[in-house]
Amino acid sequence: MNIKARMLKALSVANEAEFAQIIEGIHPADIAEVLESFNAEERSEFFEKIDPELAADILVEFDEEERGELVATYSTEEIAQELVGNMDSDDAADMLLELSEDMTREVLAQVEDVEQAKNIAQLLTHEEDTAGALMATELVVVNERLTAIRCVAAMRSQAAKIDRVHAVYVINDDDILVGTLSLKMLLTAKRTVPISELYRPIEHTVLSTTPAEEVANVMQKYDLFVIPVVNAIGELLGRITLDDIVDFIREEAERDYQLASGLTDEVESDDSVYEVTRARIPWLLIGLFGGIIVALIIGKNEEDIKLVPALAFFMPLIAAMAGNVGVQSSAIVVQALASARKENKMIEKLTKELAIGLFNGVILSLVMYGAGLLLGYDQLITLTVSTSLFTVIVFASLFGTFIPLMLDKLKIDAALATGPFITTANDVIGLIIYFQIGRLIIGY
Repeated sequence: MNIKARMLKALSVANEAEFAQIIEGIHPADIAEVLESFNAEERSEFFEKIDPELAADILVEFDEEERGELVATYSTEEIAQELVGNMDSDDAADMLLELSEDMTREVLAQVEDVEQAKNIAQLLTHEEDTAGALMATELVVVNERLTAIRCVAAMRSQAAKIDRVHAVYVINDDDILVGTLSLKMLLTAKRTVPISELYRPIEHTVLSTTPAEEVANVMQKYDLFVIPVVNAIGELLGRITLDDIVDFIREEAERDYQLASGLTDEVESDDSVYEVTRARIPWLLIGLFGGIIVALIIGKNEEDIKLVPALAFFMPLIAAMAGNVGVQSSAIVVQALASARKENKMIEKLTKELAIGLFNGVILSLVMYGAGLLLGYDQLITLTVSTSLFTVIVFASLFGTFIPLMLDKLKIDAALATGPFITTANDVIGLIIYFQIGRLIIGY
């Protein structure tokens, strides 16, 4: 029996024990995935039957919008005691961000664990997409002056309140993070050995203000599963795990893909017609205005086309190649910027793309010249198209590289450059180049 069938069967039983037995062993992520296909009534009924701890684990797996809809069915007291009380601080903070400020205050006021409420409130003050916003505050922390046996006792008391222990952090008397403790070293050490002789000095940390993208780059570079978050003076604030950063990377990839597609806001497939239209229309308008400019350029060169009608045959080719080359160049640059493989100098990057454009331009223009002659076109027409193609490819390579680099310098998301802007701009400039070269070669 598949997971969905088991969950539907569970809904059909009235006995709570039988319900729990049927869904036992199903991972919360799988339950969340199946619940997405349920209607609102079935979801509500399912959440009424499951225990609070499982409900909290399932909600963590939902997208923000769907999670918000489900949380809205709970009272503030239920959110505080049944959901927040069974979540890590970072997950609870993410959930509360979807509520109003007043409702968030009410929930935090009713959280039984005062320390947890303070931690969540602190997390909510951090700027979005920073290490502080991503971190969790559930930690196992020991002082370097403790002996091995006392350290074990301290770890045991702290670990009882934490679902998953990712690392044991060592601090000094000033609460400054100094290192991490290996369980192997601790278990094999003599009982009276001080922790100061056992811990490994800390190698990698991030500030609470560090952008999440930079955190992801650090964790990827050094192959880290968990990284501690500290403040400006080195005090330990929390930790970020790989699963936290993977969620961020996925969301960023989706956002960049939508930006490159010309969507100004994040949209989901089940968003309303109005929301999707609002996200799509700005860049579509830019495409429309670009098309109008292209029409004006063609109109301005109407007499030239009448004199040499064959020029019109190759206008789509010139525009298409300009757009394709520009998008290729900008996509490579945006990918490098996103993965922190930034070039030290813009001139070096532009020089490299110039060389690539020259090679591509020579190859494609020669192919075009040979194809034109084989198809029986006039030699001057073929030369015009080939020369224009070469020029357009070189220009589009440079333009597609320069724009995202410039946007990055101006602190604007470079993913915008891979969308309709590059395509439209290259279409317009490509046709201008085409007609100007036609005048020079054909002499009309």
